Amino acid sequence: MTLPDYPPNFEESTLHGGLSIPVDIGEAASPSSRSAMFDACHVGVVLRAVLFVEAVVGVGAMFGANGVLDWLLWFSLLTGGALPATLAWLIVVCACKKRLMQLAPWGQWLAGTLLGAAAGAYGCGLLALMGLLQPASWWASAAAGALLSAMVLAGLFWRAKARTPAATAARLAELQSRIRPHFLFNTLNSAIALVRAEPAKAETVLEDLSELFRHALADPAESVTLEQEIVLAQRYLAIEKIRFGERLRVQWSLDPHAGLARLPPLLLQPLVENAVRHGVEPSASGAQLKISTLRRGSSVVIKVSNTTPAGVGERGHGLALANVRERLMLLHDVQAQFRAVYKDGIFQIRLEIPA
Repeated sequence: MTLPDYPPNFEESTLHGGLSIPVDIGEAASPSSRSAMFDACHVGVVLRAVLFVEAVVGVGAMFGANGVLDWLLWFSLLTGGALPATLAWLIVVCACKKRLMQLAPWGQWLAGTLLGAAAGAYGCGLLALMGLLQPASWWASAAAGALLSAMVLAGLFWRAKARTPAATAARLAELQSRIRPHFLFNTLNSAIALVRAEPAKAETVLEDLSELFRHALADPAESVTLEQEIVLAQRYLAIEKIRFGERLRVQWSLDPHAGLARLPPLLLQPLVENAVRHGVEPSASGAQLKISTLRRGSSVVIKVSNTTPAGVGERGHGLALANVRERLMLLHDVQAQFRAVYKDGIFQIRLEIPA
């Protein structure tokens, strides 16, 4: 087996003071400009944008109201123009997001703000057409639309910025949290022990390990398919099977129709790793792992469960559940569900994502 040749712009970065890993400093040093600043297609983004605009409208209606009923009248009147304008802006931005992302940064902000001004004028026109706004406040409506769209764009910008790390240090920090050093050392020791007795199996172990690192150090993508994550988890478990033998019992139940669902990269492998760490390692008899996927209509359900030895319980898993949940919500927002349950000696992680 030959080692890959790395290009000149690769340098070595030491992980945990022991393992030198090649890192593409050309890629890692530049921030990811492909984050979807105009990602207004998510249900959660639409809901938040509408609620934000309606809150501003509600506060604005208070300035011209003499009482609660008068405020309700003004609020209903302004909503009749603001709500269609907001939805129109969201639809246009969602439909044109690929073209908008090709613009320079200043052009993206300008285009989004101008679309907001046009949406404000559109809402004003609707009210004027129905005879509910006389005289029509075209300039004020356009200015309000531009201001509100700029504020929504700012929220989308920071949401996109939170999706992917922008520097080598952040990427290595994520890698350190995903692949434990003693797992690497145990894998290398297992490969060394197999070199003379079973060289083909030793080569397979090292190839699986190389594949794990290749995914961990790849250019951070917004999402990967569930099928890719399953393959990676299978490689990881193949490595651990060499170490634990019959103590590691794995049961797969995979729905072929669920493989195209999208999820954050390297989200499934840490869940499987923790199931091994807190189910198999502490138990002399090992543990049973079950990984299942199932498509249900427009969603896909993923379950990772493992038996636990007595006394370990839910706390013994030590999963970075908040981190996993946050990454999942950044990608799918309110369309994703995450739940961790410990019952009758079995710990289970249940994910539900759009198909």
